Amino acid sequence: MKKLIPAYVRVPVVFFAVFGAMEYFIDSGDRPAFIKFPMVAVFLFVFLFLLIAIEITMKAVDNISYQLMTEEQKQKLENVISISFKEKAWFINLMKSLTKSVPLENENQLLLEHDYDGIKELDNNLPPWWVYLFYACILFGVVYMVRYEVLGADNQEMELKKEVAQAKIEIAEYMKTAPDLMDEKTVVLLTEPADLVAGKEIFTTNCVACHRADAGGQIGPNLTDNHWILGGGIKNLFHTITNGGRDGKGMIAWKGTLKPKDIQHVASYVLSLQGSNPKDPKAPDGEIWVDENAPKTDATVTLKTDSTPIKK
Repeated sequence: MKKLIPAYVRVPVVFFAVFGAMEYFIDSGDRPAFIKFPMVAVFLFVFLFLLIAIEITMKAVDNISYQLMTEEQKQKLENVISISFKEKAWFINLMKSLTKSVPLENENQLLLEHDYDGIKELDNNLPPWWVYLFYACILFGVVYMVRYEVLGADNQEMELKKEVAQAKIEIAEYMKTAPDLMDEKTVVLLTEPADLVAGKEIFTTNCVACHRADAGGQIGPNLTDNHWILGGGIKNLFHTITNGGRDGKGMIAWKGTLKPKDIQHVASYVLSLQGSNPKDPKAPDGEIWVDENAPKTDATVTLKTDSTPIKK
């Protein structure tokens, strides 16, 4: 029995539908699933083989069933097929209107007088769909020229430049608050108790061996007074912890161990210990550092100011 959708259409559609579903649901990264997972390829080939085998079997069954029918049954079946074909006549008429094709039996009417070694030429008209598409392209070209050449709308190059400029602005805004992209220029002092607790934990884990648990100083300098070897304040301290102290005899650089957010926490915690007066502190190292951005009073005596990040 004839089917409305032929086998050469059904088999590829079903096969590629299964193939697409497997590619969608199997996470294979940047490679197709049947390459990354060989068993997937095996399954697909087995599935295709079964589809073909089923189609061949169904075809054979249909032929046998048709042969076993009586003439009356065959006539009824042909009537059903004829009705089904007529139901699809609208599609055939649509295709004829789009192509204006001439039936094969009428091709003699289109033959030209040319004869090239027995090869003749038909004088077919251009299909309407092609003509309509050609006119649509002309219309598109006119609109495009007026929009971009006459009215001066942004072309692709200008759109790209604007998008890149906007992206740079957004990146700059993001870097101001991104914890993992923070540097000494964008870091700010943290004063919330939770942030200081986090900084204390980092200090206890990494810094007490040189600075003591109370930050009074041991191998490293006392961190509770106002004397700094390489500059005080959150920006200088962040820079110092990130890049290390003086070459050859200072603190190591912690940028490979601690994240910028962690360095901000521990630097803020260290500055919260200013003036805590630990027991038996180490003698002051460096010079007194006063933040030049701090509010000035008549009693303020600036012995050293430095806004440039340096190392302690």
